[in-house]
Amino acid sequence: MTDNNSKTTALYIRVSTDFQAEEGYSIEAQKEMLEGYCRSRQIKNYRFYIDGGFSGSNIERPQMLRLIEDIKNRKIKAVVVYKLDRLSRSQKDTLYLIEDVLNPNQTEFVSLNENLDTSTSIGRAMLGIMSAFAQLERETIKERTRMGMKKRVESGLWPGGGKIPYGFRYNRKIGKLEPDENAENVKKMYELYLNGYSTGAIAEILGFLYDQSVLQILKRRLNYGAVEYKGAVIEGSHEPIVSKETYEKAMKMMKERSRLRTPRSDYLLSGLLVCGVCGAKMRYQKWGKSATKLVCYSRQNTKKYLKKSDHCTLPLFEAEDVEKLVLNDIFHIGTETLSKTANQGNPVFEELKKRITESEKKLKRLYDLYAENGDEILKSTILEQREILSKLQHKYKKEREAGILSRDRNEKIQKLRDIKGVWNYISPHERQQFIRSIVEKIVVYEDKIEVIYKL
Repeated sequence: MTDNNSKTTALYIRVSTDFQAEEGYSIEAQKEMLEGYCRSRQIKNYRFYIDGGFSGSNIERPQMLRLIEDIKNRKIKAVVVYKLDRLSRSQKDTLYLIEDVLNPNQTEFVSLNENLDTSTSIGRAMLGIMSAFAQLERETIKERTRMGMKKRVESGLWPGGGKIPYGFRYNRKIGKLEPDENAENVKKMYELYLNGYSTGAIAEILGFLYDQSVLQILKRRLNYGAVEYKGAVIEGSHEPIVSKETYEKAMKMMKERSRLRTPRSDYLLSGLLVCGVCGAKMRYQKWGKSATKLVCYSRQNTKKYLKKSDHCTLPLFEAEDVEKLVLNDIFHIGTETLSKTANQGNPVFEELKKRITESEKKLKRLYDLYAENGDEILKSTILEQREILSKLQHKYKKEREAGILSRDRNEKIQKLRDIKGVWNYISPHERQQFIRSIVEKIVVYEDKIEVIYKL
């Protein structure tokens, strides 16, 4: 067991991006106050745990998780913070840290601002009250923010709360959006789209990395002066970039192009094919009047962001040949692959259920004994039993998941057997959906094809 004199005092600091510039919340300011506390108490053995740019809404922070681990390993004598909300803004998380992390490991907690010290019963009671108020404050701020955004939209203003939309800047003097230097690019997008250019071609012309970025900008109602919020569309008070007529023409053309576009379901393996040479995705491509080839994206410039190499050597393949090989694998090798891991049974499942029930009963008896006489020795026994129960429950969960996966595999095998006989009579879309339900990906090499199944 670790000697109490060798334990470290943990000085925990959290700075969220919202408060980084505020006096008293900066990292340096907190460091100075915490070190001052150590000097006043003649504490020489201390260590900083600093989470910069993290919200206090949860405890999923790198240094917080490291601190919890060190506390559980009995390395920490006390945890000191400048203010309670630096630890957490959630009452649930604060109580968890105190009741399930600090107290069981005999670790004291001190908050300088609230003058809290959990080594005393009054300090523990005050901590519960203060953490409740910290959570109330956080929820009140969120509610006010939502109400403020709603009021802004009702008056025709952009609600804010996110990245300023492309083509606009926010004028703080008038509290409104206004077109910026990129507004001309937005106008050009509509012009090119209405003249027949695809979103991919527009992205390349205007220097965007993704065609989806162009699509999202084209669909944005802010461009013609409207404001959208939670499904409602309200006339905005900002200057539009394009007319409503232009926007509606583009949306009408988008619907027509979507209707006329060759549906993906016509291509059996669409979205599953991966190049075995460079790792890029592969696409179907019309070749001549009737043929269709499979091409690695690295060997084309249509979508440069999907390229993985400038020197990929994977040749073009006849799509029909690859599809036949994949179907042969699915209906023969696939059934065998899935069968190997199905119907294995779960011999320890019932035994774990039994042990968990026994452990829960034992823990309840220990709590009852402690309630009767308050024997402090029982505390360590209770903690040990809780740990045993936790491990059993974790193991039970894993075994249960394994049983669910086994049943899922059995269902897939049955589906394989059923669908083989009706394959020629189902639609292209149904075929593709079936393959996607059992296949993770298909890797195409120069001399072979590997089907990776969802096991």
